[in-house]
Amino acid sequence: MELTKFRDQLFAEGEKLGFTELELYYEKQESFGCDIFKGEIDNFESSSVSGVSVRGLYNGKMGYAYTEKLDEESIEFLLKSAKENAGLIEDDPEELFSGDAEYKKANFYSPSLEEVTAEQKIALLKEIEEKIYAYDPRVVQTNYATLQNFSAETAIYNNKGLSLTDRNNFLYVLFSVVVKEGDEIKSGMTIKVTKDFASLNADEIAKEAVEKALSYLGGKTYPNKTYPVILKNEAAASLITVFSSSFSADAVQKGQSRLKGKLGEKIASDLVTFIDDPFLPEGIRSSTFDSEGVPTEKLTVVDKGQLQTYFYNMKTAKKDGVKSNGHGTKYSYKGTIGVAPSNFFIEPKDKSFDELVASIEEGVIVTGLSGLHSGANPISGDFSVAATGYFIKDGKIEGATNYMTIAGNFFELLLDVVEVGSDLEFSTQGIGSPSLKVKGLTVTID
Repeated sequence: MELTKFRDQLFAEGEKLGFTELELYYEKQESFGCDIFKGEIDNFESSSVSGVSVRGLYNGKMGYAYTEKLDEESIEFLLKSAKENAGLIEDDPEELFSGDAEYKKANFYSPSLEEVTAEQKIALLKEIEEKIYAYDPRVVQTNYATLQNFSAETAIYNNKGLSLTDRNNFLYVLFSVVVKEGDEIKSGMTIKVTKDFASLNADEIAKEAVEKALSYLGGKTYPNKTYPVILKNEAAASLITVFSSSFSADAVQKGQSRLKGKLGEKIASDLVTFIDDPFLPEGIRSSTFDSEGVPTEKLTVVDKGQLQTYFYNMKTAKKDGVKSNGHGTKYSYKGTIGVAPSNFFIEPKDKSFDELVASIEEGVIVTGLSGLHSGANPISGDFSVAATGYFIKDGKIEGATNYMTIAGNFFELLLDVVEVGSDLEFSTQGIGSPSLKVKGLTVTID
């Protein structure tokens, strides 16, 4: 059944059954993934998944249901299921957004990206891998040689008059290169996220991947102590990703965030401004509305160190007596409404990475972090995680360190930021950061 016909029939039948409010949420996700190993396809996946979910207010309680089928039987199933489980939910009743709002006009979908064939994507992977092996004889293999392409289409309708549709897509390539010199083996990872396939340069990606791996050879042990640290953009973004939930009003209201009661207070260095921008043309989480149909807006979450707001959906906003700022989130049509940022990042400044390095007499650069999900506590902010990077001496990179462990507290780290770089980069989760110079972290180098 065609989606709008399905919607109209669902709303009509729902009204007869006594639903006072009804919402239909539609989602279609398409993905393509390919891995290669030494010139041969190692894994290949192409999928298309779609489905709908219903939220309905029955006797003052909100019920949920979802299905993959658009037919008359599904309408009966959805309404019956939503009616039954509405009586089981004990939380405060949710409300549906009326849609009485203005939405920014924007398009985040790249038609040219969808025109790229599977053959072209595989050819690019093979070309990059071939150039990686040819770049330096110390290259042993690629641990990862991956391309992933994602596309999502969303529609939200309700019987209050809401009618919204949106599309977004992006692609990334990831290479992890292993190099060997004597008995020493090191690896380095490079990832490129884009909506423009033509912008991916095989020579540049191969060079960056190999040079990064080679740069870790010859690692040395240095004294264990508190050093000034430069968190390279990728490492900083991965750390922010883990602690981004602290800015959620849901976490705050549940007592699961150290930012509770901190609105208007200083929580970071004056150099730190956090922006959440759902309108970035290249943003992988860009959209003009959230999963409840509320208009999104560009937010300054932290302004020069001062906490300005939390991320709100309609439910959490009602609890705090404010309006939702467009952060209601469903990661799938099967899921319930949560809270999450869109494109969340620290605003870059003017200092280049080289200038940050030159400003340190003795310190450490952290280029990558591992074990964050087990070694970091999103509530307390404490972390102790493995890291890769380099040692700085007299304003210059002296060379790679042996494997490091860095320890600290995320919220104290924000206060200790003394320089912010210009090299903003985003992760595949839509979290971004430039490189950050931090006053000091406890560093252990094996």
